[in-house]
Amino acid sequence: MLDAAAWTARLRELAEPTSVTGAVLGIWADGQEVLAAYGMLSAATRVPVTTDSLFQVGSITKVWTASMIMQLIDEGRLSLDTTVAGVLPGVQLGAKDVGGQVTVAHLLTHSSGIDGDIFTDTGRGDDCLQRYAELLADAASAYPAGDAYSYCNSGYVLLGRIIEVLDGRPWDVSLEARLADPLGLAQTATLPEEAILHRAAVGHRDGAPVTVWGLPRSVGPAGGLVASAHDLLAFTRLHLDGGIAPDGSRAIGEASVSAMQQPRAPVPNFALPGAAIGLGWRMSRWGGRTIIGHDGDTIGQSAYLRVDPAAGVAACLLTNSSESASLYRVVIAEVIEDWAGITMPADPEPADPVRLADEDLGRHAGRYERTSRRFDVSVRDGLLRIVITTTGDLAALTDAEPEELVLYPADSSGANFVCRSRDDDPWTPLTFARLPDGTPYVFMSGRVTPRA
Repeated sequence: MLDAAAWTARLRELAEPTSVTGAVLGIWADGQEVLAAYGMLSAATRVPVTTDSLFQVGSITKVWTASMIMQLIDEGRLSLDTTVAGVLPGVQLGAKDVGGQVTVAHLLTHSSGIDGDIFTDTGRGDDCLQRYAELLADAASAYPAGDAYSYCNSGYVLLGRIIEVLDGRPWDVSLEARLADPLGLAQTATLPEEAILHRAAVGHRDGAPVTVWGLPRSVGPAGGLVASAHDLLAFTRLHLDGGIAPDGSRAIGEASVSAMQQPRAPVPNFALPGAAIGLGWRMSRWGGRTIIGHDGDTIGQSAYLRVDPAAGVAACLLTNSSESASLYRVVIAEVIEDWAGITMPADPEPADPVRLADEDLGRHAGRYERTSRRFDVSVRDGLLRIVITTTGDLAALTDAEPEELVLYPADSSGANFVCRSRDDDPWTPLTFARLPDGTPYVFMSGRVTPRA
């Protein structure tokens, strides 16, 4: 039996040594829900977190957007093979306009090739997604559609715009009508004026409240959702129950729910066994079973969702801290092990005593660049180093400073490395590789960044 008091005590025990300001843990297992709260909504106001508090779930929003796309496919108004040009006539993707090659499936699986981290604020009006889509005429493409996987926020904004055009209403309104209302979700919002009616968390960086509360409305379909742990679990149960809503009505076709959970393309993450992308869901292998889920990061907030469909178990951790990865790894691992009987894969680590020669390291040196991010890689004192610089609209939004990290070999291949900002952070994997046309790139945080 799930014990809320025990999990509340355990969450507090695990969170107190960290810099996480506040968190809610949600568990669905054995047909029961348990919620546990910890800490404060804001270090400035010191208002305590309660189990009904709302947090920004960031990119977990993408699974909601993908679910609405699958509803439209169920209705016969769209297909996975529909192109952007076919459903959004007049929208140009890049100078060469690849809208005729990029399909709905490419957008859902982050394989469109278009630059993904475009965070341009196009205002608060109901036309913000339309205006965002029009700006993609200037977007670059790192590779032809279907050639690779690279995490793409702008692709999900396009999916949101497709929903708007077919439904004839703003994405936010469609989300309410298609998902929130049928599922009885009373603690879900997309706009700050809605979230403020609840106990809404404030983001923190290094323990201090951030000065920008949320992402621009223009990127809402990619990361704009604000929700309680209960509402996030209720949405997740829709996918555990084959698309059936709590009132017994069908919200998504059973075949569509199943298709979303099937791997469509591998994700080249050497540290995560079986990493793949489905239609919205990300997946990996834990103890021989497929775990689906998604993470979400906004400005000073991070959210995590993991689901074992075979065991009918789901767990989410919502935090108002950008330094919560270590807490996630411990608490979610314990939940899944307790209720599904499987173990989270181990973190990657430096492969001591592997040492690579300067010439082996030097082949990776150079500048790698895409919208919003620049990597400068060099060799100094026998170590491969990377300077990570946030650029453009994202730099203005996050106020991030350049950061230099040491890249340590993760194996003897000369391609796989790990790095981290703090000694108590999990190691972040990074791979150097080449696109099908031979262009060198670095793969980090799920994104392809080509050498400039």
